[in-house]
Amino acid sequence: MKSLFRSYVQICPNTGRIRGLNIPKKSWQYVFIPFIGFIAFIWILFRVIQKPSRLSYPCVQTALPFASGFLAYLLTFVVSLVTFLRSRKALRFYPIFFTGTFIVVSFMGFYLAHQNVVTLEKNVVVNPNEPIGEAQGIYPGRVVWVHDPNATNENCSPTTYGDGWFLPKNNNQAVVDRMLSRSLQVLTGQTTDSAAWDALFRYHNSKRGRGNIPYTTGEKIFIKINIVSAWNGNFNTTDLSKVNNSYYGVVETSPAIVMAVLRQLVNVVKVRQQDIYVGDPMRHVYKHMYDYLRTEFPNIHYLDYSYSTLGRELALKGQARIYYSDNDTVLRPNVWGDPWHGPDGTGSIYHDYLYAIFDSAKYLINIPALKGHKRAGMTLFAKNHFGSHTRADASHLHNGLVAPHEMERGITRSGYKRYRVQVDFMAHSLLGKKNLVYILDALWATDHELGTPQKWQMPPFNNDYTSSLFASLDPVAIESVGYDFLRSEFTIQRTPQAGTYVQMEGVDDYLHQAADSSNWPVGIRYDPDSCGQYFKSLGVHEHWNNANEKKYSRNLQPNGMGIELVKIDPTTSVAMDPLIQPEQFFILTSNYPNPFNPSTTIQYRLTHPASVTIDVYDIRGRHVSTIMNGLKTAGTYTADFDGTSHASGMYIVRCIAKRSEGEVIQTAMKIMLIK
Repeated sequence: MKSLFRSYVQICPNTGRIRGLNIPKKSWQYVFIPFIGFIAFIWILFRVIQKPSRLSYPCVQTALPFASGFLAYLLTFVVSLVTFLRSRKALRFYPIFFTGTFIVVSFMGFYLAHQNVVTLEKNVVVNPNEPIGEAQGIYPGRVVWVHDPNATNENCSPTTYGDGWFLPKNNNQAVVDRMLSRSLQVLTGQTTDSAAWDALFRYHNSKRGRGNIPYTTGEKIFIKINIVSAWNGNFNTTDLSKVNNSYYGVVETSPAIVMAVLRQLVNVVKVRQQDIYVGDPMRHVYKHMYDYLRTEFPNIHYLDYSYSTLGRELALKGQARIYYSDNDTVLRPNVWGDPWHGPDGTGSIYHDYLYAIFDSAKYLINIPALKGHKRAGMTLFAKNHFGSHTRADASHLHNGLVAPHEMERGITRSGYKRYRVQVDFMAHSLLGKKNLVYILDALWATDHELGTPQKWQMPPFNNDYTSSLFASLDPVAIESVGYDFLRSEFTIQRTPQAGTYVQMEGVDDYLHQAADSSNWPVGIRYDPDSCGQYFKSLGVHEHWNNANEKKYSRNLQPNGMGIELVKIDPTTSVAMDPLIQPEQFFILTSNYPNPFNPSTTIQYRLTHPASVTIDVYDIRGRHVSTIMNGLKTAGTYTADFDGTSHASGMYIVRCIAKRSEGEVIQTAMKIMLIK
């Protein structure tokens, strides 16, 4: 290297300064490797700019060391040249400096380039049907999947202003209600909704050491939803309505799912409206969500981050804490200076305060949407609690994820047995352990946290929206199932850029650790309550056999270990699974004519005496008329709706039938008035 350097440079014998360059006539051999590096660099830019997923191609990976070496060479040459021109030191030290710097920088360039693509070489490969952990639930490890394409409008334009996926016209509430009903009954092995809820409360209370007791009137229930896009700039400050921008169609918890849960709690469990709280405390409740729910449930508490007007209530900060088990070794320091964190006003990364509702509510129902995530790979129940603490945002928690700075800027925490902050949320007494039942909203699923609804290609979706709902009593099992759906759909081949989010190595690391404490990282002991007690297993984790059959260990061996995925769709018959149907004492048979002008007749049948209420709503969810409200004996009946004084358009007929034994059936149908 020293002789090579001196062959290029003329040295003043008196001062030791560089006087000029002396390029040998046969110098082509000295620039051959840098020239190859330059060509590799230009070629990679040309390939990757057109299609970023080409970073994972073997040919591009082969060229990366040459390209990174060229950049390191160029940087070193410029730095060295400037240094030599300004230095008065003896030249004999320069070759050593030049050589060492080149080697170090080249190694760093290769390492960083390799780090950015090492986990993107191919889709994640997992071992099927190898369960770990201890299955939870009345039926251990059971995850119920209800799929009904009629739940969503496949012809809507979900991101077009005025035709958003979340609007009532694009969600069939009656179908969603039925999906939730069927999922709860199959999850608990009961044949009525009331019996299903009784089983849920008794199982949950027994598990928490409260005894085999049902719900008690007056106990509070908090429904934690996900409204990730509700930050300043995305809503009108006068009414909290969504604005027409690129975040208009972001997938979040569906109003239809929340409505179905509220109807069950109020009409079946008999929870008083004033004992129910709904919200995402770190965000705002959008107008479309609030208006839709409040029409039917005006006395529920709708929690908001900063509004105490417009019918919202301010989400109050509490004194309960979550202690992060990394003990200040992984997560970021508190950079926000929020005086709420820490009695001395300096803040602490070691813990966060939670909103007061998590402490005061006796039960939690966490309802996330099925989505991937740029930093975590996916965002389901555990990740949804990034909005449960009282700081301004959750950026201080990002180092506990796979890609703290998002995948595009480098996957710096891939792999397994690394501290994962999601485990702390799953194990906390007021968060994961207070969750009554796990309900995953998969009506409109997407590839990342700010993504818009995607039509899925895998069966049974076949280029339609997912139109699904998942339910479980095992927090690890249901997230494992969600992961299998996401990783199988959003492959690098299907979505070259977004597909890499869920394909990052280690996305399910937190599920490995939540399932079995033997998978914890060295030096980490998860104790988010700081009570000195450590869990062994929060649930069971495994992967299905393949994306077509979607079978887990208990599907293949009913008496075995692992997950049981029970699929229910509109074609599932009573004979195949007698648990999926409630006692049909009320049947909404038809209406005629439809479309109509000006009136239509609705026909229904009762097999047992029941109290029947039939209401009509317009497409915006506003109550139009009550056409039946009273006690009926068994028999066939009709009820007429007169649309003379109403405008043309679609209307929803909602029917509720209640028996004295407590059973409730709810159903609805669409009718069209054309004048």
